[in-house]
Amino acid sequence: MCGIAGFVGKQENKDEILGKMMDVIKHRGPDSEGKYTTEDVAFGFRRLSIIDLESGAQPMFNEDGQIALIFNGEIYNSPELRERFKQKGHVFANRSDSETLIHGYEEYGEKLVHELRGMFGFAIWDNRKKRLFLARDYFGIKPVYYALINGNLVFASEIKSILEFPGFKKEVNLEALEQYLSFQYSNLPETFFKGVYRLLPGHYLTYSSGELNTTQYFDPTLEPVSKDSQENLVKKLDEVLEDSVSKHMLADVEVGAFLSSGVDSSYIAAKYSGKKTFTVGFFDKDNQYNETHYAEECAKYLGLENYSHTITEEEYWGEMPKIMYHMDEPLADPAAIALYFVAREAAKHVKVVTSGEGADEFFGGYTIYREPLSLRWIAWLPESWRKAMANLAEKLPEGMKGRSYIIRASKTVQERFIGNANIFTAEERKRLLKVKTKAVSPQKLLEPQYKKMRAYDDTTKMQYIDLTNWLPGDILLKADKMSMAHSLELRVPFLDKEVFAVARRIRTNMKLKDRTTKFAFRRVAEKYLPEFTTNKKKLGFPVPIRVWLKEDTGYGKVKEAFTGKAADRFFQTDLILRLLDEHKNGLRDNSRKIWTVYTFLVWYQVFFEDKEAA
Repeated sequence: MCGIAGFVGKQENKDEILGKMMDVIKHRGPDSEGKYTTEDVAFGFRRLSIIDLESGAQPMFNEDGQIALIFNGEIYNSPELRERFKQKGHVFANRSDSETLIHGYEEYGEKLVHELRGMFGFAIWDNRKKRLFLARDYFGIKPVYYALINGNLVFASEIKSILEFPGFKKEVNLEALEQYLSFQYSNLPETFFKGVYRLLPGHYLTYSSGELNTTQYFDPTLEPVSKDSQENLVKKLDEVLEDSVSKHMLADVEVGAFLSSGVDSSYIAAKYSGKKTFTVGFFDKDNQYNETHYAEECAKYLGLENYSHTITEEEYWGEMPKIMYHMDEPLADPAAIALYFVAREAAKHVKVVTSGEGADEFFGGYTIYREPLSLRWIAWLPESWRKAMANLAEKLPEGMKGRSYIIRASKTVQERFIGNANIFTAEERKRLLKVKTKAVSPQKLLEPQYKKMRAYDDTTKMQYIDLTNWLPGDILLKADKMSMAHSLELRVPFLDKEVFAVARRIRTNMKLKDRTTKFAFRRVAEKYLPEFTTNKKKLGFPVPIRVWLKEDTGYGKVKEAFTGKAADRFFQTDLILRLLDEHKNGLRDNSRKIWTVYTFLVWYQVFFEDKEAA
């Protein structure tokens, strides 16, 4: 796991510029660094040594030095690819998976990406063709960003590297801000920094002679038509998951595991070959948000060591600026902070950890995926009847039993579901913002994805929306940035293309069954885990934000931000202060909305006002 940075163009002082770009991502690779510069290109690399510790340094080259590579990630089928390429006459100089990519490019060109099993963001410079090839993995596990600046194509693992490039002018992307207020994460190809773009999951980019092209090579579409019996499906899942976990153990250093109280991370901990697990919880008055005891009990059952840390309210608020610095963009998921602390704990003991991201999106784990089933009692009625009932329901007092149910049942899945987070409606965010943008509604933004899945049931549509938006935009963003903040490699065995090949065909009634979620996966997990883990209700990282925002410390910190210059520049401050006071006084639970606005303001302070946050 590493950090990459570079640019293509006739820029002067290449070495000096590249050094600055590399310095700000030293946390991604503190073990060593490497550079490669010509009159056409500059490649920089920060290394976290995991495989082939002695000879895996980068940039790496082919035999004649005409192809250069910098690579962030792991290729889990590297041993198989290596043997294939050797039989074709390729000569390997070391054991690293990085060299596999070089010979794979020589063999397949851009089609190399179809052969890979792993997580990756890599850049290849083909000196003969004077062409850059930049690729990102199937599901977006590893980040890649790029920008065109004064005739240079600039790229990096983190946006902060691109900000170091001379001539780049920092400017907030107001359209990204407006969409963020609904999604709680940055959900456009163009990031929060105007002019800086993310290379989307399952895409690669080529750049030659000033021409930039991006190509989608993978789309995680679902086809839930498997006719497998429950027994056969569980057997297939069991086999492919065991193989994936085994592949993810490839390392020359010790591998640990994150362990929450849920079934996903617990399953991986049960199957992986390491011994150390890591958990966090929170101090709160009623102890509702501290589940470290569940993890400790599971670790004991599995014969594993468990290291835990309980996060205080003071720690949580105090680390916010540093967390937003490492995040690069605002992310209003409170669990990101919890992930920061568990990564910090793990990094004291190991350089690599496994984690359970992706299981919910692959296997149908979110409770909201059951919503189409619960709404079926009204959904069969003619649309005009449902709309009329909703109009009547909207006139009832907020909080009245049945009101929300009728309103949601009157809407199509595309109208009501934009992902696991739905913070401000399009109308609410327009009222909240002082600035005016051309941002379309969340529903309009997601329309192309809904069209792709129009032949399938509503739950399948919801899963696809999460796979293409929520998973890379929230779940994997925080997984990468919070682990790499502590120079820790995080691996996600569920997010494997062979696992997905099985998961994408699972019928909906094998995902949601007997009033539970992830049904088929739970049947696999129960073979290896205690019953109290496999049947436990999903909580994620429960964070006591709604409690803390009512107490003096939290309320005071947020009010200070809401009355500051940045808040006044972007928001109608009377409206955001009303949200805060309503919450403190117990009139409404506005915690998610408050946190979304507050997180943006902290991020803005870090990147536009405060040079000391890092």
